[in-house]
Amino acid sequence: MTAQRVAIFGSTGQLGTDLVDVLRGAGSFDVAPLTHEDADCADAVAVRRVLSAARPNVVINCAAFVRVDDCEDQVADAFRVNAIGALNIAKTCAELDALCVYVSTDYVFDGTKATPYVESDPTCPINVYGASKLAGEHLVRQAAPRWLIVRVASLFGKTGARGKGGNFIETILAKARHGESLKVVDDIRISPTYTCDAAEAVRRLLENNAVGVVHAANSGSCTWYEFATAALELCGLTTAIAPVASTAYPTRARRPKNSALTSGTRATHELRPWHAALEAYLAEKRRVGASA
Repeated sequence: MTAQRVAIFGSTGQLGTDLVDVLRGAGSFDVAPLTHEDADCADAVAVRRVLSAARPNVVINCAAFVRVDDCEDQVADAFRVNAIGALNIAKTCAELDALCVYVSTDYVFDGTKATPYVESDPTCPINVYGASKLAGEHLVRQAAPRWLIVRVASLFGKTGARGKGGNFIETILAKARHGESLKVVDDIRISPTYTCDAAEAVRRLLENNAVGVVHAANSGSCTWYEFATAALELCGLTTAIAPVASTAYPTRARRPKNSALTSGTRATHELRPWHAALEAYLAEKRRVGASA
């Protein structure tokens, strides 16, 4: 069987790095990693140039302006990358008859639902980041004849979020190892998602020729406090950690009180529970550290 040619924008980011590794490891994909230096997704001419040269069957768009609070002050930049960039990629996918895969976010929801969100739930973002990503979703649907929108949530992975300077778990562990006492928000529910697992979900979606909207998050949900507590316990750290209300840490951007995701479709297998994913992530970090 001929390998699918997959171009990945944002290939050096937290999810993009694992997507490159997972798809190359599968043996049935020919991967073309693309960085901002190769093409700024907001530059329609540059996007058309690199994709016309790569001639992909599938284009995965992981490029994003992800600094949620900065999006409140840099609205034009957020929409330039997350919406206009998505449109440019989707238009070129239409020209090349390629599947357009847009990686979106749990922040397209307002957080008022008591249970995890499924794909059919109405969207209603409460911050600029979520609004810009939802705009990207709409533009992809409008411009690309074949599209797949994959919503992920609260990502953690070995590369860290380049735009955020790492990931939540590493920040918590670093503070604990420096003897700092910790206070972590305990009134916002999330679906922590290991980027390796999200990448595997995307691989299965591509192999199954999936289209439409799919949620890809590790199963279960927890608060940021519960997530941090689990990480400390798994690392054998006894640092004091206290739960606090989100009002103790006001931010420029509002966060949904509940942005947990689950899937109501059969497009992909359910991802393992977030606690098992966290344990696997920490084990991989130890393995890499020991071999360094």
